Amino acid sequence: TPPVTPQVTPQVIECLSALVKTPLPREKIQQQIGIKDREHFRKAYLEPLLAIEWIERTVPDKPNSRLQKYRLTDKGRAVLQESPKEGI
Repeated sequence: TPPVTPQVTPQVIECLSALVKTPLPREKIQQQIGIKDREHFRKAYLEPLLAIEWIERTVPDKPNSRLQKYRLTDKGRAVLQESPKEGI
């Protein structure tokens, strides 16, 4: 039988770990995990993490705000705690 929880990639763990202490703008998160292509980062990481509610916007009513930052949710913290790599 397949595992109950999906496997989380190291890049996703890095992305979540970057947000543990303080909310960050997209550019900083992207820089910390080493992905240069903005569109790829948005489609492969940012949008899926928002959809499964592991991260959230600090300005939810204005997703394109220049002041937009992202923060870790309780679900995201739980994923990090279950991760064998981080254990935060």
